[in-house]
Amino acid sequence: MSDNKNFHMTPDDFRKYGRAVVDWIADYYERIESFPVLSQVKPGQTRGLLPSEPPALGEAFESILKDVDNLIIPGLTHWQSPNFFAFFPANASGPAILGELLSAGLGIQGMLWSTSPACTELETHVLDWLVDMLGLPTKFKSDAAGGGVIQDSASSASLCALLAARERATEYGSNQQGCDGRLVAYASTQTHSSVEKAVKIAGLGSQNLRLIRVDDRFALRPDDLVKQIKQDRQDGLIPCFVCATVGTTSSNAMDPLSEIGGICREEGLWLHVDGAMSGTAALCPEYRYMHDGMELADSYCFNPHKWMFTNFDCDCFYVADREILIKTLSVLPEYLRNKATESGAVIDYRDWHIPLGRRFRSLKLWFVIRYYGVEGLRYHIRRHVELAQNFARWIGETDRFELVAPAPLNLVCFRHLGGDTFNQQLLDRLNQSGNIYLTHTTLNNKYVLRFCVGQTHTEEHHVYQAWRQIQETAKELEKSDLR
Repeated sequence: MSDNKNFHMTPDDFRKYGRAVVDWIADYYERIESFPVLSQVKPGQTRGLLPSEPPALGEAFESILKDVDNLIIPGLTHWQSPNFFAFFPANASGPAILGELLSAGLGIQGMLWSTSPACTELETHVLDWLVDMLGLPTKFKSDAAGGGVIQDSASSASLCALLAARERATEYGSNQQGCDGRLVAYASTQTHSSVEKAVKIAGLGSQNLRLIRVDDRFALRPDDLVKQIKQDRQDGLIPCFVCATVGTTSSNAMDPLSEIGGICREEGLWLHVDGAMSGTAALCPEYRYMHDGMELADSYCFNPHKWMFTNFDCDCFYVADREILIKTLSVLPEYLRNKATESGAVIDYRDWHIPLGRRFRSLKLWFVIRYYGVEGLRYHIRRHVELAQNFARWIGETDRFELVAPAPLNLVCFRHLGGDTFNQQLLDRLNQSGNIYLTHTTLNNKYVLRFCVGQTHTEEHHVYQAWRQIQETAKELEKSDLR
């Protein structure tokens, strides 16, 4: 530890240890495949290795970094491993990490335009870029009535959209008087659980969330949506919000936006579109079909922190009419008043989401877009889709496995024909091996394995090795079943 009596790290030490941390991260990526993808520790194991009391005196930075290797690494599941095929990608990249480092070093709080104008204006500009990059309707750009903001996650985006829908439906009365139990929201049975959480937080109540049936492709059925809205109106309730999904978590299903949007327009409901993972695919023109009907949406979100090489957290949330969102969320105490805000010429993003404070997230997104360029990003999205399609083809060529859902992009849902228990055992053995990591879902009451391709450094040989291990592990289980 430095002899500096004020306890701070000196600039010279910061340079020294900063280089050490960057080297450590670079080394980590070079050796990441040597670690079990899914952490193998038992509950309480990591905490049991930590001292019961904090240090009274500061410790040497070298000791702290050494303990990352000894204490922390064994308790991590390695999301950046090229053998991570679970959940959804949460990929990072060198430019994003360095952008995050710079953001942390600057340490600004961008709640108002006046607290750091560049933080606000870069965010506005980069989100306008993304409207064009994804081929979204221009109404979502800041020079129209709408605009975009970076949220922490799609969960927060769904909540903000629901709050705006609630206030529009009640003419901003719910903010003043609370909900009366009559507002109703709609989503499919495959919609992300964050929408259920949002209706609880927003005061609608989970009993007023209608989960609409899906078709044989696991997409929301517009005819059932119409019937449910009609029934709720007959019962004296107030339909106000629909969440459609392009790329559901369980199966990558694509809800029919044009039909759902037409219903929402006719019925006066807010349409929010959740494109959390799959939205990034629209960087490639050939995948923009998923956004057909987006011109009918009131809000939209997707996560660059899932499949656009921008480390967590970074969700891009767009609204077609920002005034509704701002009026829903704005609270202006005296200590936040300033000339720029009062002029009406600037954006204060504190009014676009739940927290007052906000980090400089757009910096890492800006780094990623500038470093890769649009073509570089498209190259990797297309490559991931190609690898997933290869995996789906291999599944289709066997007589021991089956595809359970369409695989339009980078997620393949499949199962062994041996039944639910067999597939549970197969998943457990695969994950316990440490070589790969998959997760599961249930579709049509069947236990299904999910294989999602999207990590930054995943290549063809990683996918092929995973397929070989899946086959070999299944054969071992088949033999044990025969005995």
